[in-house]
Amino acid sequence: MGRRIAPLTLDNLGDLPLPCRSCVFWELDPVSARAAEESGKPELEKEGWISAVLLEWGSCGRVVYVDELPVGYVLYAPPAYVPRSSAFPTSPVSPDAVQLIVSRLLPGYQRQGIGRVLVQTVVKDVVGRGFKAIEAFGAAGRETPSCLLPADHLRAVGFKTVRPHHRYPRLRLEARTTLSWKGDVEVALERLLGGARGGPRKEPALRPF
Repeated sequence: MGRRIAPLTLDNLGDLPLPCRSCVFWELDPVSARAAEESGKPELEKEGWISAVLLEWGSCGRVVYVDELPVGYVLYAPPAYVPRSSAFPTSPVSPDAVQLIVSRLLPGYQRQGIGRVLVQTVVKDVVGRGFKAIEAFGAAGRETPSCLLPADHLRAVGFKTVRPHHRYPRLRLEARTTLSWKGDVEVALERLLGGARGGPRKEPALRPF
């Protein structure tokens, strides 16, 4: 069974499921996002955002494959590239951190530790660029917006609350904590995905981590 984590580029952007492929919730400010959706071309805005971040900052995502089937992905970038982040009551993201924008796994691949491996991969990448942590806006309460990561899921992979809020707490994961986890990223992925089963390619709903 083939397993790998690959950087997100324009070449494999199409491997993201349709709802995420055309979602510009984070990539644009609220007004621009609404205009993109009304124009019927949010995919072009998404592609333009990925292209700009790749050119100016570098890799901003990872995709997990099992037998060449994309089973999950993670997206991240400095907050300067994430216009929506400034609209949250617990902003701004700390200047020494990169924002974890979204992380999703296909049903059947959750609760296997893959989310933790994805986060560890992100931290390993951003530490090499001089950042000390990753932060994310979590969603608390019964109703969780689809583009936000539930705070409970973030805490499950090691995040700690740095600015509380009844709906949108901001959480942080220190790089030194993550890099102290046992095992190399590639070895951990091999172990965690060893019992995974890939089904036929389709567009099922994604769930965080």
